[in-house]
Amino acid sequence: MRTYTILPVHTGEPVWTEVPYLQVDNIQWLPDVGIRMVQQLCYDAETLYVHQRAWEENIRAQHTGYLQQVCEDSCMEFFFSLTDDGRYFNFELNPNGCIHLGLAYGRHNSAQLVPKKMEELFAVRTNYLDDGWELYYRIPLSFVQLFYPGYHWEAGTQIRANCYKCGDLTLQPHYITWNPVSSDTPDYHRPQDFGLMVFG
Repeated sequence: MRTYTILPVHTGEPVWTEVPYLQVDNIQWLPDVGIRMVQQLCYDAETLYVHQRAWEENIRAQHTGYLQQVCEDSCMEFFFSLTDDGRYFNFELNPNGCIHLGLAYGRHNSAQLVPKKMEELFAVRTNYLDDGWELYYRIPLSFVQLFYPGYHWEAGTQIRANCYKCGDLTLQPHYITWNPVSSDTPDYHRPQDFGLMVFG
């Protein structure tokens, strides 16, 4: 099981050059087409900050509406569980900043979430790059506490999580994971295969 330390932010805004990367580099279920992804995470008392970056040609970005299947597009995903109650959040975003968001017990037992002004709530930003694309967003603790009243993170807090890259209908379909997924067919909704993240 892979591990990653989520560093605290002391300046009020992340200095991303000082935040370590985790490598999303496990090629699964389909041949390697050369696509890669990294993710960075950091936090303060009120916010979990996320940066994801993909090296990818032939970017697909068709979906623009809530709860659309952004996994069909070029897509980066972050799934995490805060406690051992079996639930996990799944954040899935495409280069348009379109979010597919859920709180799930598994692929077939998931509540799809559409908060008001979702892109503003999570402060989503996306950029096209010469060799791919990237996105930034924030997960407010106040949002998490809607589902986990009284929850907070601090140094030593542990969560289980996985990070993914996919693109079902891209010119180069692919499935890439941070922590390996032990399934014979593509399935990211497997909290039993999440890695460990520790708040530093």
